[in-house]
Amino acid sequence: MAGEEGARRNPVTLTEEQARRMLAEVNDVIRAGEEMRALRAEMIKIFVGYGWTQDKIARLTDMSQPAVSKQVTKYALDDPPSPVELSLDQHDAPWLEGRLWGLAEEISETFDGTARCTRHVNAVARGRKRFTPQSVDELRRLVEEDLRLRRAELPGGYREAYDEISRGLDVPSKAVATTTAPASVRRALACRIQRDRLRGDA
Repeated sequence: MAGEEGARRNPVTLTEEQARRMLAEVNDVIRAGEEMRALRAEMIKIFVGYGWTQDKIARLTDMSQPAVSKQVTKYALDDPPSPVELSLDQHDAPWLEGRLWGLAEEISETFDGTARCTRHVNAVARGRKRFTPQSVDELRRLVEEDLRLRRAELPGGYREAYDEISRGLDVPSKAVATTTAPASVRRALACRIQRDRLRGDA
């Protein structure tokens, strides 16, 4: 009987469901890493378009000089990248989504991770959520709830930014981005610029 009890406690193999749960987070991290590497490569292309030196790019990206040189040489053979406009006043969906992401990150940090949008923001950062129409709508609802619940604690600029972003997402503009930069790059740029603007750094 003792042998039978031990066998029950120590299954010989994992079930498929157990394996799926174990690997889900690992796969998310791997996927996020691949996406971040691709984003970094696209950002390097933009830096090349700015005319930045390889030393500066290596310092900013925390990459080795040979690795940067290899990418810079590759991009130098391509057509020069279109300049990326950095004004917040742009209305294509990736740019607006990036602004929403930046606003949500600022709200989350302002309240030390207790904001309603924090879990969503963390999931985006870990690659566990993508920018789909459904996830963007979810993030909008969470941000709006935080703005309503914490109105007295947040600067008015947060609400103004949200209203502008929300109007743009509700009524998609027919204008197209004036750059060939991928959506992921435009989101990342808009996120950073929106955060700096909210902090008064821009």
